[in-house]
Formats: sequence, structure tokens, C-alpha cells
Amino acid sequence: MADSKDYSKIPSLTTSQFDEFLFPGWKPPNYPSYHKFHITRIEEYAQHLKVPVLPHRRTVNFFIFLTQGKAVRSKGLNSYEILPGHFYFLPADQITSLEYVSKDIAGFYCHFSSEIFQETLLKINLEKDFAFFRFNASPLVKIKELGTIPDILKILEDEYRKGDTNRFDLIPMYLATLLKEVNKQVDISSMESKPHLAALKITEQYKDALQRFIREKKTVAEYADYLSVSKNHLHKCVKSVTGKSAHSLLANMRILESKVLLRQTDLSIAEVAFNVGKVDQSDFTRFFKTQTGMTPREYRSILK
Repeated sequence: MADSKDYSKIPSLTTSQFDEFLFPGWKPPNYPSYHKFHITRIEEYAQHLKVPVLPHRRTVNFFIFLTQGKAVRSKGLNSYEILPGHFYFLPADQITSLEYVSKDIAGFYCHFSSEIFQETLLKINLEKDFAFFRFNASPLVKIKELGTIPDILKILEDEYRKGDTNRFDLIPMYLATLLKEVNKQVDISSMESKPHLAALKITEQYKDALQRFIREKKTVAEYADYLSVSKNHLHKCVKSVTGKSAHSLLANMRILESKVLLRQTDLSIAEVAFNVGKVDQSDFTRFFKTQTGMTPREYRSILK
């Protein structure tokens, strides 16, 4: 049986691993602070992306702001359409994939380490201070009034490209200013007014747990115990919020993990079956075909 080796999980990419994963055969220009802060125009690298980009995690936070075109990215089990005038935020260690990029896409991409705020006098806690960086929150923010946002993005780009490490302290300050400007346009009150807020919270906690423990917990009952709710209550909450059963979300996450293992590792079908459900190969094959319309072997073969 397979053990829990790191290589068999959804990859967690450091900044030094981005290029090979995102841009096979191309090396984008980087500057001295790349590993802790990076900002660039999306249109400068979009043509080099190999879409779709498979599910992965990143060790840094990142955001996208579109001025033109469209993209579809996932956060956990949910997919989001990113349109002009929208920010898409993702905290470090969250599962994501890139499903679609239009040919006319334009805007900004930025990644950064939370540590850059700790290196200054700024007291910034991303999750606490900005709702859009919370693990269970929607990653999209629609900007109704651009105000100074384009100017701050341009300043960040200019400072980064100067490559002057003696001026790096300015970057966290401008970045914090940008995030605060965006935060002004987040309508938290509308989220709090939802009548099914409790069900929504439990459902998001369930999705979070699925991403964190898909290789450890195998049944809805185990997740219900982890969330300190009854199995029936979990089912009702998930159904009321998503229209799907808790079993369906669990199955979706297993398929997501299975596809990653089949694509990105050389594990045998039996080993993949053990990793995602501790089941034998025949049961896993039936499950995979029911969910996707093809066997694991067929799925792996079309990727070669």
C-alpha cells in the first residue's frame, strides 16, 4: 500500500517552483525580491501559460486584478469567473487551479509573503483585517469606484522593477494601502444579512475540511464529528447552501485529488485508490468512472 509521501499530494509550490509548473519551456523575468513580492502585467505572460493549470497550492498569497478579458479560477471546490474591474484574492496554502484565460486578457498579477508586513512597523493580519483573504470567503471583489487603485498598482509595479532592495520597505506600505482601498468596497453587511448564515458557515467549514483532510477522513460522518455537528445536520446545511449533498462534495474532492495523483505522480491505480479512499482498485475504478465517465487508466492515458 502507498504511504503518505509528500509527492503524492496536491503540490504546494514555492516561488522557485512556479516557473516550471506554470510556464513549461519559458522563464519569465524576475527581480531581486521575487520570492517575497512580485507584481507583473498579466498580458506579459498569459501566452506562455499552459491552460488548464492543474490544482495546486502556493506558499505565498496572491491576487489578480483584470482590466480586460476574462479568466476562470477555482478556490477549493468552487470556480469563479473573473471579469474586468474585479479582484481575485487567494491566501497561501489554498487549493486553486486555472481553468480558462481569454486571449485578450490584461491586468495585474501579484504574489507576496505575509512576512513582508512583519519586517516593517505595519500591524497587518491578512485574515483578520481583510475578509477576502479568509480561507472560507469568496475571493472576488468587484471594484465599483477605481479611485486611486490603478495608481497604487502602477507604483507597486514601478518600485518592484527598480530592483532596489534599499527601497523595498516602501512596497509593504503601498501594498497595505492598496488592500485597505479594496477593503472599503467589500460589502460585509450584505453577507451578514443572509438568513442561512449558520448553514453557510458550516458548509464553508466542511469544504475547508475536505481540502485539508481528504486523505485522512473518508466518510461524511468523520467530517461531521470533526465539525462537532450531527451527520444529518451537516447534510441539511450543505444541501440548503449548495443544492448538493455532503456526499456529493466529498466525492468531488476525491475526484479532484485522484486526478492530481493520476496526472502528477507515477503512483499505480491501486496506490491512488488507497490514498484517496483506502479502497481496493476495482471499487475505486467503478467510483471514478461513475463520476467522470472514464476509468482512471483511460484518464491517465489521454494525458500522455
